[in-house]
Amino acid sequence: MPKHGKKYRDVKSKIEPDRLYQLEEALNFIKENGIAKFDESVDIAMKLGVNPRHADQVVRGTLVLPHGTGKVVKVLVFAMGEKEKEAQEAGADFVGGEELIEKIAKENWLDFDSAVATPDMMGKVSKLGRVLGPRGLMPNPKSGTVTFDVGKAVQEIKAGKIQYRVDKTGIIHAPIGKRSLDLNKLIENAWLLIEAVIKAKPASAKGKYLLSTAISTTMGPGLKLDTNSLMARFR
Repeated sequence: MPKHGKKYRDVKSKIEPDRLYQLEEALNFIKENGIAKFDESVDIAMKLGVNPRHADQVVRGTLVLPHGTGKVVKVLVFAMGEKEKEAQEAGADFVGGEELIEKIAKENWLDFDSAVATPDMMGKVSKLGRVLGPRGLMPNPKSGTVTFDVGKAVQEIKAGKIQYRVDKTGIIHAPIGKRSLDLNKLIENAWLLIEAVIKAKPASAKGKYLLSTAISTTMGPGLKLDTNSLMARFR
């Protein structure tokens, strides 16, 4: 019995297995060869020449994609008083203090995609670390989600702010939009992410930095990109 369905195999048969594609042609291929009935996400995977076990070689960051991710993001904000009102006015889906913390702790309620907290709330929010941490939902100053400027944080997340972080195998996985997004907009989103990762190269990382890159949709096969051409753009 085949592992993948006929549509997957048909699309994969069109990909030259030993070819390294240019970013633009890979995205054009993805636009023209959909598999799923739903609007798939387009994702980039970048294998880096770093050792994530060393703190000074952990590549991470955030950026706002100029054309968004195409995903409707539910944002929760831990705040009180004036900051609670500011978060609501900015479009936060859930805003509150101890009552939300208790709801998550006791009911394992996780009906949101991103969480923001004011610094004065973190003492109480920190007890949710075991629940939120493994799911990538724990507010963090490095990602801009622990801040008194909750209005700006909510607006950026809603507009398409993403976080990227190298995993323990040295790979960064990140979305750049939906397959339905205009081709040129997908290309712009992709280049912004690639530039951010390349410029985030740790000083302690030696040898080749960008080892391999592939692009794919949620259900589709991946296309390997020409990493030399990606690096050359930013030299």
